Amino acid sequence: MSVENGPLYLGFDLSTQQLKAIVITSDLKVLYEAKTDFDADLSKYGIKKGVLIKEATSAVYAPVAMWLEAVDIVLQRLKDKGTPFQRIKGISGAGQQHGSVYWNKTGEEMLGKLKPEETLVDQLAKTAFAHPFSPNWQDGSTQKECDKFDAELGSAEKLAQITGSKAHHRFTGPQIMRMHENHPDVYRATSRITLVSSFLASVFLGRIAHFDISDVCGMNLWDINAGTWSESLLKLAAGEDGVESLKQRLGTVREDGGGSMGSISTYFVQRYGFPSDCGIAPFTGDNPATILSLPLRPLDAIVSLGTSTTFLMSTPKYVPGPAYHFFNHPTTAGLYMFMLCYKNGGLAREKIRDSLRKSTTSDIWSNFNETALATPPLGQESPSDPAKLGLFFPLPEIVPNVRAGTWRYTCSSDGSNLEESTSGWSSEADARAIVESQTLSLRLRSQKLVNSPAAGVPPQPRRIYLVGGGSLNPAIARIVGDVLGGVEGVWKLDVGGNACALGGAYKAVWAIERKEGESFEELIGERWKASEAIEKVDEGYRAEVWAKYGNILSTFEEMEGKVLAGEKRNQK
Repeated sequence: MSVENGPLYLGFDLSTQQLKAIVITSDLKVLYEAKTDFDADLSKYGIKKGVLIKEATSAVYAPVAMWLEAVDIVLQRLKDKGTPFQRIKGISGAGQQHGSVYWNKTGEEMLGKLKPEETLVDQLAKTAFAHPFSPNWQDGSTQKECDKFDAELGSAEKLAQITGSKAHHRFTGPQIMRMHENHPDVYRATSRITLVSSFLASVFLGRIAHFDISDVCGMNLWDINAGTWSESLLKLAAGEDGVESLKQRLGTVREDGGGSMGSISTYFVQRYGFPSDCGIAPFTGDNPATILSLPLRPLDAIVSLGTSTTFLMSTPKYVPGPAYHFFNHPTTAGLYMFMLCYKNGGLAREKIRDSLRKSTTSDIWSNFNETALATPPLGQESPSDPAKLGLFFPLPEIVPNVRAGTWRYTCSSDGSNLEESTSGWSSEADARAIVESQTLSLRLRSQKLVNSPAAGVPPQPRRIYLVGGGSLNPAIARIVGDVLGGVEGVWKLDVGGNACALGGAYKAVWAIERKEGESFEELIGERWKASEAIEKVDEGYRAEVWAKYGNILSTFEEMEGKVLAGEKRNQK
């Protein structure tokens, strides 16, 4: 079937700062793209970088009305580009994880009765929601609730075993608990609670959509092993209103990541010309959607090098712990998504870059790259020199959970004789040390999940894909290969800034076109053209240097422990 008349698929990404949309063909060719930028297009909501902040309580949230308005804007922009909506057969997408939207009964009923001549925001914003805002993933207002979640099952480790993560400020369960405690009237006026992903799916479906099997794992409420809601955690969040009140508000979870939940709302058929049989596939979270932006195999890893650093792997092993996250895989039963998330990513590297001699070329990273690549692994000119290890946190960090600060240590080549550096070292040494530090943390925390990808090769990722702004940096690519390995190399994944929206579009293709029993990896892998999307940027695994980092891996963990112990002493 030719591109001119074949079916098309639409993927969305509702992120913190933008709503992106991408239209692709069955063979995954991108035809149309558009976006609504919240700060540029919808500044009337008073937001900055997509959110509102209440400093006194560390609350960070977004107006739901802004998202509704963004949907009509982005669809109109696609229309203005000539997008043939009548050919779109399936829609899926991604939403920023953990955020929640509180619908009232009126809103739930109005979804199926929208008038095509009026906008979504005009019809829904004032009357459809029990609360006009959605908590953002940057929110830090729920420490008290998180402490109770960690304690409810006995420990943070036990909570992670059941739900895939320890309690986090941004997770939906603690957020619902805080809403119930501080605004019980809002909770009781709420008919349904959706995640951001199922909120967007609900708008297109014309009724409240089920939670996705992966995104539900970002709530601290879902028992991953049992495949059901955790009764004790629901009870904790719902307080005196009881378990059943929250169960009714949350609804059911769809185990199948594919297929259609139903046809598109008549609003979009009549206003934009979508076909009435266009299927709405389950929407998922932004991180699960990222691993769908390519046919990721088990043992392949994605390292997202943006403002924050995120490490994603698809794995058949469920080995949860409080320092990282496990989610059900968004499409493939029997697989899980492993995620590490760090606040100190690009900003920390930029701080070191700016302490170096200023670049004399148009590439502001050129001097950083030259300096990092000219520095030997661990800063050792010879094996007898002390190895340099550091932690560089201009922001308070999640993993490990410490305040902002910089710590520099040295040790012997075998990892012995760890001691804090009293004299420090040069900013030139920091250039390599910061990338080593960030990557050693990834290796330390992912080591239980990897096994040997090839005969005679020690456990490590098979292939490493870099995405985000840092993926353009050759020094980072080289050091990632040195520390993490990657027997098939380190690759730059080039999908622009649209990995989540593209993952959503791929999900829609698979959801609608799959044959019985055909996995996402099989269908997308057959159609995906690697030569157009990826470029090898480093050879990856080099046995000698990889082993050198292995020798000090437990020492790196010991250094983190010393820093954490010092933090606890200072707090007393």
